[in-house]
Amino acid sequence: MHTVYVFDAYGTLFDTSAAVHRHAGDLGEAGERLAALWRRKQLEYSWVRSLMGPCERDFWQLTVDALDHALAAVPEADRALREPLLEAYRDLDTYPEVPQVLGALKDRGAKLAILSNGSHEMLERAIRSAGLAQLFDRVFSAEDIKRFKVWPDVYDMVGTAYRVYPHAVSFQSSNRWDIAGAARFGFTTVWINRTRQPDEYLDLPPTAVLPDLKALPTML
Repeated sequence: MHTVYVFDAYGTLFDTSAAVHRHAGDLGEAGERLAALWRRKQLEYSWVRSLMGPCERDFWQLTVDALDHALAAVPEADRALREPLLEAYRDLDTYPEVPQVLGALKDRGAKLAILSNGSHEMLERAIRSAGLAQLFDRVFSAEDIKRFKVWPDVYDMVGTAYRVYPHAVSFQSSNRWDIAGAARFGFTTVWINRTRQPDEYLDLPPTAVLPDLKALPTML
């Protein structure tokens, strides 16, 4: 086992589609398109802002911007749901196996952390509402360096804090681009491929691929 397990938050621990699913009845057929575009633009804005230089807009502001664009691009979606959707995003559901897996790793003496683009305020609320606050030793937010993944300094926050070499960190993410960035930085990487996506970034492969987090505590 590694001694340090670091998890991406959105899409890995927290289901980013849960906010739209809670309002599926009101959104109807527009819901799936809205959810996909909201997530895509949220990530796109983080990449573009990082390329521009230090970013003064945190991930929550980008999340709001992305929803506003998605609502404009999917006119069938009721704009009156804007605030309810944002409120639901603050308290996203975790994937079913998450509490048990984190508890098992914690019981074995592992140090657990989150490394996320999310702002501190976003992450603190999501962790608290999911009942996971007692499981994490640290929460690293890209907000602190005003850049977003895959900027190398984001990943470097972990090694600096724990005083370990990158390969000593097991990093879990459902985002293949995030795994590529972490692999290039030197982390041991586990791609949580929940939706069975084809591989990419073939020159930066993950150390392991899992369909969910269930088997993580048994991996050596």
